[in-house]
Amino acid sequence: MMNNVQDGTLLEHLVDLQERSQRYHKTLASYFLNEDEQAIAKTKFPQNETCFYDGGYPDARKKRLIFQYDDDEFNDIVCIEANIDQRFRKLSHRDILGALMNLQIDRHQIGDFWIDEDYIYIYTSMQMGKFLIDHLTRINQLNVQFSFTEKRPIQVFQTKEIICVLSSLRIDTIVSALAKCSRSQAVKMIEQGFVAINHITIENQALLCHNNVTISIRKVGRFVFLGEQRKTQKDKIVAKFMQYIS
Repeated sequence: MMNNVQDGTLLEHLVDLQERSQRYHKTLASYFLNEDEQAIAKTKFPQNETCFYDGGYPDARKKRLIFQYDDDEFNDIVCIEANIDQRFRKLSHRDILGALMNLQIDRHQIGDFWIDEDYIYIYTSMQMGKFLIDHLTRINQLNVQFSFTEKRPIQVFQTKEIICVLSSLRIDTIVSALAKCSRSQAVKMIEQGFVAINHITIENQALLCHNNVTISIRKVGRFVFLGEQRKTQKDKIVAKFMQYIS
C-alpha cells in the first residue's frame, strides 16, 4: 500500500480535481484507482449523489472517482474486446499486462481487464480505447484486433470455501492459519505491511476480525471472513473463509 506521503499526494490530487469540477462547472473524473487507493480516497470522499466510483460494471475492482456537476453525465468509461484463438497459444493476464507496459501505458489509465474463454476484455477511457484499438495488435506473438463493445461484461472470480480452526479472531492468528505459517511469522508479515483488511494496510497485530471483511496477504492471496461456524470441545473457533482463486 502507499506510504503516508503517497496517500497525501493522492488526496491532494482528488481535492484539486473536485475544486476544478466546481470551478469550471463540469464533471471530472480521476484516473483508475486500485482498491487500496479507493480505500484511501473514501476516507475523504465517501460515495454520494455527486461523488461516486465507477469502473464500468458493478463490482469492478479498479474504479474512477467521478465528481459530477449538476446533470452533466459522465460516460467516459468504455470496454474494448478482442476475439482470440487460443488453440495453439494460451494467453494469461500477465501477457496482457506485459503488452500494455510495452506500449508505455500508465496502469492507472486501464481499468479491469481479463480473458474470458476466447475473448479479452479491457475497461478504459474513450481516448485510451481508441489508442489501444490502433496499437495493441499483438500479445505474446498472437495477433489481436480490438474493437469497442456496447456490452458491459462482468469479471467472474473463482472462489472456494476453506475452514480454519483458530484460537482467537485476532488478525495475527488468522494470518497464521491462512498463510500456513507460525504466529511469529504472521506477526512479521503484518509488521512488514504485507497484510490489509478491506484494502487498508494494518499494523495492529491484535486487531479482531469481523464477518465479511476482506483480508489480503501479499504473496498468499485474498480471503473474505464468512464468520464463525462453531466451537470445538477445546473451545477453539471453527471459522469459514472464502478464498479467491483467480
